[in-house]
Amino acid sequence: MTTKTSPFDMSEYLDNPEMITEYIKAAVEDGDSELLRLALGDVAKAHGMAAIAEKAHINRQNLYKAFSENSNPTWETINKVVRSIGLKLTVEPL
Repeated sequence: MTTKTSPFDMSEYLDNPEMITEYIKAAVEDGDSELLRLALGDVAKAHGMAAIAEKAHINRQNLYKAFSENSNPTWETINKVVRSIGLKLTVEPL
């Protein structure tokens, strides 16, 4: 008997605001820009790329490009996506 597996897709587990907030918060706290890019891409996928693009006022194709492998999204794009999912990035003392 063989076991079938499928690739893990975090976006399937981002189904409530608390989970999304903690996921993005952990990515920011890690300090790795690549991890934040991946996390925001997962959240955008979970919400639906077209819906996020519309809320963020970003072309859908550009949104896909911004969060694709080896991309480097601008601060403006990151901020628009974060706000479109109902969050804001803040700074606090260490």
